[in-house]
Amino acid sequence: MEKHALPVAVTGENAKEITRSQWKRSLVELTGKLESSYRHDVSPLLMESYSEIGVFPHAYYIDGSRCKTHNRHLHPLLVTNGNEFFSFDFDGATEVGVSGLEFDKQGMYLASGTKAGCLTIHNFESLYCQSNQPLINKILEPDQKEDERKQLLHILLPNSIDNVRWNPANQNEVACTSYNHSEVHIFNIRYMSSEPTQVLRKRPTSADFDDTDLGLTDIILSNDSRVFASDKHGVISIWDRRAGDLPQSGLTTNSNARLTSIQVTGDHYVLGASQSGIIHMWDIRDGTSSAALQSHTEVHSSPWISLELASMQENELLKALSKKKIDSIGINPSYPHQLGFHLDNGWSGVFDMHDFLVTHIHRTPVPWLEEDDYYVHICYKRKPSWLPDHSIYVVGSASSNALHLLDFNPSTNSPCHVDHDELKERHEPRKQNMLIPLSGHVTACATHPLNGTIVVGTLREAALLVISQQQLTWQIEEVDANDDN
Repeated sequence: MEKHALPVAVTGENAKEITRSQWKRSLVELTGKLESSYRHDVSPLLMESYSEIGVFPHAYYIDGSRCKTHNRHLHPLLVTNGNEFFSFDFDGATEVGVSGLEFDKQGMYLASGTKAGCLTIHNFESLYCQSNQPLINKILEPDQKEDERKQLLHILLPNSIDNVRWNPANQNEVACTSYNHSEVHIFNIRYMSSEPTQVLRKRPTSADFDDTDLGLTDIILSNDSRVFASDKHGVISIWDRRAGDLPQSGLTTNSNARLTSIQVTGDHYVLGASQSGIIHMWDIRDGTSSAALQSHTEVHSSPWISLELASMQENELLKALSKKKIDSIGINPSYPHQLGFHLDNGWSGVFDMHDFLVTHIHRTPVPWLEEDDYYVHICYKRKPSWLPDHSIYVVGSASSNALHLLDFNPSTNSPCHVDHDELKERHEPRKQNMLIPLSGHVTACATHPLNGTIVVGTLREAALLVISQQQLTWQIEEVDANDDN
């Protein structure tokens, strides 16, 4: 709009040039482009529009009987003073709850896994269309059945499922791993079979570890048939699926600290977060890491760089991050240099991979000091997600049944930026984070890659909650032609 305006003639010695702010909305309508600054300005309106619109408990039946996740969440093993407690194995895994959740890259299907070992593939369109039905918005009674029309596939596995990932090169394949065994199970949803189409195994070790000690903590599938999986002893195994079911190479942290989460940035870097609060980076383009990836023997490469979160800035706030366990990391699709992280104490933040600095931090109260949430803390890694077109980090609350929407925009206007200046808010649109109350305790989040709908998995009911804009229906009433009104 500004470029179509004629300049005003300025005369006189003391005359000042007339300046006006840009007409942001008009520019969007004229150019058809949503600039990053404009998206950030309207992000508070987006966050305020979200609410819980549907609840889908894991109340499925197989051959007329409840599945094992359904059985276990309906019957707690112990009730003391009105509080429910569940059984734990030596690795701290409960028998209930959604532990893994991910959309395929088109947003057609949603894969979810539970601690009880249920792998379920949902048709997202069916899931979303049922979200306004009144019956679904209530926790089902034991004699009621969940509507299974949205369910494409339901597989029962002998072990817990702790991670689910789609294959970006083949959207019919989904992979599962468990903290309780060292195998990667890959399923093809076209076959509707409970048997995996491929099983990738770790190499036998002479160390004094059993199979449970070698469980896998996270997994990433690449576009070039490679599979990366981290374990409890600081090692990332790398398989080339075309070469066999044993890893051809690997990466190591040079310590026994557990890797909790990994990410791969195209063909450049592998990122790994540890329970000791350190982010490791391996350069897989050249050098020793590249040589390891090209080898067909078990070669382990050391990290290119390792950084502790608490030492990345001279900031008193960041010193509180020292030795905190990193539950999850994830790359921002809007700004790939931003690596979001979430800690076991409920804090979240951003690590800038260009400057090697922590640029954002969001503090929350320590959960186990506020309520009896200790069992949830030791059993589940909270798994956040990024909204696709906004730098908004979606993460479950550590201390309540709620969901945080955190503004992690790279600019200092973000309320979470470590250099945020609150005095500037008097002259700019106010930016804020949002807390959305929910009907369950969140363990995992997934965001639709196209429309930004959020689906979260919960703890005790192993339910899926749909969070989006409220759906409205309009009814046009017929008006009598003889009615003057």
